[in-house]
Amino acid sequence: MLTTATAIAVPAAVAAHPYAGGGGPGWWIVFPILWFLLFATVVFLIARRARRYGPPWARGGASGVDVLGERYARGEIDEAEYRQRLAVLKEDRR
Repeated sequence: MLTTATAIAVPAAVAAHPYAGGGGPGWWIVFPILWFLLFATVVFLIARRARRYGPPWARGGASGVDVLGERYARGEIDEAEYRQRLAVLKEDRR
């Protein structure tokens, strides 16, 4: 008799509850907010990295003067050739 009364009372109590089996009204809004926060975090991190290291084309390599100085330091060219090429490079900048 007790099991019959419980079997009848429990479904009636669950059916009377407005969130029966759904877990509440808030979960449908939580997941879109979490996805938005994840997306915003990824965009923020990419933007911060771009600001810190600059665009790929601006990072570039060494300038012509730097390369010329390295070649002179390694002994690939002598002082006269270094000064001649340096003068040409400085003329191009003007």
